[in-house]
This record gives sequence, structure tokens and C-alpha cells, in this order.
Amino acid sequence: MDENKDREPILNVKFYKSETGKEPVRECLKELPKADRQAIGEDIKTAQYGWPLGMPLIRKMGRGLWEVRSHIGSGIARVLFTVIDKTMILLHGFVKKSQKTPQDDLDTAHRRLKKVEKE
Repeated sequence: MDENKDREPILNVKFYKSETGKEPVRECLKELPKADRQAIGEDIKTAQYGWPLGMPLIRKMGRGLWEVRSHIGSGIARVLFTVIDKTMILLHGFVKKSQKTPQDDLDTAHRRLKKVEKE
């Protein structure tokens, strides 16, 4: 049963879209098994309806950047996002293979964050 059925979300959710029209987080999610996609989707929905949240689900990664932390069959998935005007913009998604968030993934999210802040 969906406890959020009769509630309005605190945040809307939007996928980051590149200049070429690609949505990298959506594409990343499509590559995962259905059960993993559902788990990540539920965690994003929890953030959407419960914002602001903290650990263990949400961790602040720096100015204007947070991550949704999802435990999935193949490890730990992360979706890095920002919040602008009550919209949660999903910037970058990946499955972690180590404890530390890889710098390349953080750099990608920061580049995309700068682009959406300019819009």
C-alpha cells in the first residue's frame, strides 16, 4: 500500500537532460534489473515525499549536491541530485564498487550541477 497516495510530494522529480537530449540517470537505471530499479525508485520517492532527509538514505555531498543511497542486489547504487525550486534534479547515477564515492562520478555530477544552475 502506498502511504503517499493522498499526499502531495514536497519535491517534484526531474531527470537531468544533456544538450543532446540524453537523460543519463534514466539510461543508467534502464541497465539495471527491474528489482534494483524499483528499489532505487522507492528510495527516490521517499526523498521526494519526506524532504529534507538525512542519513542513512540521503547524504549531503557538498554545496547543492546530495546523494540517494540505495542497497540493491549488485551492491550500493547512488543517485546524485540537486534541489532547485522544489524540484529534485537527478544528475548522475552509478553503482558503487568501493566505500568511497569515485572522484570521476563526483566530477560528473558537479559539471551537470553547474549546467542546471545556469538555466
